[in-house]
Amino acid sequence: MHRGRVVFGAMDEVVFGEPAAEAVAAQMDRLGKSRAFLMVSGTLRRETDAVAKIERALGGRCAAIFDAMPQHTPREAVIAAAEQARAAKADLIVTIGGGSITDGAKAVQLCLANDISDVAGMDAIRAVKGAPPPMNAPHVRQISVPTTIAGGEFSAQAGVTNTATKFKESFRHRLAIPHAVILDPAITLHTPEWLFLSTGIRAVDHCVEGICSREAHPYADAQALKGLSMLASGLPRVKADPNDLAARMDCQIGTWLSTGALTSGVPMGASHGIGYVLGSAHGVPHGYTSCVMLPSVMRWNKSANAEHQALVSEAMGHKGEDASEVLDRFIRNLGMPRSLREVRVTSEHFDSIAKQAMSTPWVPRNPRTISGPADVREILDLAA
Repeated sequence: MHRGRVVFGAMDEVVFGEPAAEAVAAQMDRLGKSRAFLMVSGTLRRETDAVAKIERALGGRCAAIFDAMPQHTPREAVIAAAEQARAAKADLIVTIGGGSITDGAKAVQLCLANDISDVAGMDAIRAVKGAPPPMNAPHVRQISVPTTIAGGEFSAQAGVTNTATKFKESFRHRLAIPHAVILDPAITLHTPEWLFLSTGIRAVDHCVEGICSREAHPYADAQALKGLSMLASGLPRVKADPNDLAARMDCQIGTWLSTGALTSGVPMGASHGIGYVLGSAHGVPHGYTSCVMLPSVMRWNKSANAEHQALVSEAMGHKGEDASEVLDRFIRNLGMPRSLREVRVTSEHFDSIAKQAMSTPWVPRNPRTISGPADVREILDLAA
């Protein structure tokens, strides 16, 4: 008999297929907000008119713009954004960009609510062993327009890198999740192909590790299996024709569904856990961590969850085939890296990566028990 608990988040709406500028303005009307603080991709702002369109749609309701959030969301940039938002007297944060910007805004909300104005002060609100400390609830919320498809906008958790320790830390509060998410496939036309496709594999990773978890349940499986099917169809179509907006929309909706497992309480596994370390300690982009780790984690886990892995193969259109091989071929056909060597992580670093991975939330909940760093090292060797 299934047992469990699904906690629904504090997101109001997901708007899909509408132009971003119009949808952002409509959300401000709905929420009754008048001072939007835009946290945006610097490249998108400098090289396209996407941010300018949203700025024009908001008119005098655009209070300020922050466009300097680096990859992996360092604490220093979070504090800089929070100080600018505070000075602008923002009553809403609007993110336009990828996962680092989205997570940065979540952390900014917590800094604003808890009067944190320096890097060291963030220690007071970071989660410890997965549990957030008592804190004030965010009063300046956010809406998000994602330009990548990793899915972080559907979560109440932010990953922020402590540059002193080179470790990605968790910050969370139930109200840190965006009020609304706007899925506009047209705005993703500006996203570099490698970034769109690799973050799509990150979404695939959400689906796969959710389906293969020891704690999987039917509610989560229904979303993850449909999401995986849409991503398995949509990503190759975007690769074949970058201007196919219908394919991009399928990938965005597939990504939305991919977060169903995690947001309904199903833990991720070693691919996510090792990926945290590869990102924070070695600068590997989020999507690439899944590209290089997921098939190897599946291969290592197969003895513990072969029945679940069979569902993955079937959802991807390859019933009866080995899931790790299906994923390996799928990722290679998209032109993504498939080894740690290709992302410039070599075996001399494997012992330190394995040790750090044991401290992440997900490695201890991997479907095949990981007893210590030596087991993680076995997975890294498979991915070398």
